[in-house]
Amino acid sequence: MPVQALFKPFHLGALELPTRVVMAPMTRSFSPGGVPNSKVIEYYRRRAAAGVGLIITEGTTVGHVASNGYPNVPQFFGEAPLAGWKKVVDAVHAEGGKIVPQLWHVGSVRRIGTEPDASVPGYGPTEKLKDGQVVVHGMTKQDIQDVIAAFAQAAKDAQSIGMDGVEIHGAHGYLIDQFFWEGSNQRSDEYGGSLANRSRFAIELIQAVRAAVGEGFPIIFRFSQWKQQDYTARLVQTPEALDEFLKPLADAGVDIFHCSTRRFWEPEFDGSELNLAGWTRKLTGKPTITVGSVGLDGEFLQFMVNTDKVAQPASLEKLLERLNNDEFDLVAVGRALLVDPDWALKVREGREQDILPFSREALMTLV
Repeated sequence: MPVQALFKPFHLGALELPTRVVMAPMTRSFSPGGVPNSKVIEYYRRRAAAGVGLIITEGTTVGHVASNGYPNVPQFFGEAPLAGWKKVVDAVHAEGGKIVPQLWHVGSVRRIGTEPDASVPGYGPTEKLKDGQVVVHGMTKQDIQDVIAAFAQAAKDAQSIGMDGVEIHGAHGYLIDQFFWEGSNQRSDEYGGSLANRSRFAIELIQAVRAAVGEGFPIIFRFSQWKQQDYTARLVQTPEALDEFLKPLADAGVDIFHCSTRRFWEPEFDGSELNLAGWTRKLTGKPTITVGSVGLDGEFLQFMVNTDKVAQPASLEKLLERLNNDEFDLVAVGRALLVDPDWALKVREGREQDILPFSREALMTLV
């Protein structure tokens, strides 16, 4: 199967990508004090230089007291972090690539003791107490407005430093997803109850981001059925329910849906070979990004624990077939790109035998 489909340009309004290869967002924790440094700049530059059309940065925290959940994660607010990101943007653009930040709030995943203010608990849809102490602060309506404002401001800042769009992280059991998911959203107000109500926070947030950046600035929305807390979770069970879930998000201002799955080749619903990105494109008419173990023979969860397992490069034949069938528009590559900055170039030149295997060790350094 010829690989040309991966290297055709993609156009959406003012967004022009040289290839269909997208760098998936991957938390790296190499930004002390929340500031991306020269190593981070070089990390992204190298991928753009080797033919990645669109880089989606690692998750970057918005300007809210409880947005962060991990050490050394980059911020997307404040003078020094934004100046660092501006250097990343310039480096990527100089290589002909495009870049968007992934805007992130971890919600109730945050633990007391986490930087920058160790006293701040997680924030979530519903309060949680442990031994009489608040470990998750149940968000008030004012808190909801504060977080929405933080995302809108981050998007505006992204636009002002020359980013090519933004991705809103609505997946994997973080804050926006915690509102979607019945298991974590037990609210009795207009932000809880039905899935339509549980989607209200995301819809208002997307609308605020759109208002902040105006028309024509791409908004990507990442969502997933699975959660960090439950890999078998299903937000919706049928194509009809998926349609009901996605349409209000599309109407609110989403331009591209990034459909997070663990294995891109798995059908989303019985009776069809389409994966989540395939169904999302079919239902919304919007461009979609597929993701999930692209280019590797082992999916990422087995590397979440200490292990000496190695994921070897895998055939792209199934992927290219689906891309040629217009099931989705863009292909996000995660660990294969994390370990090998030249992955796209090697694929394009037919040098699959030179692609590096992935092991947990790759997470310890930025290359």
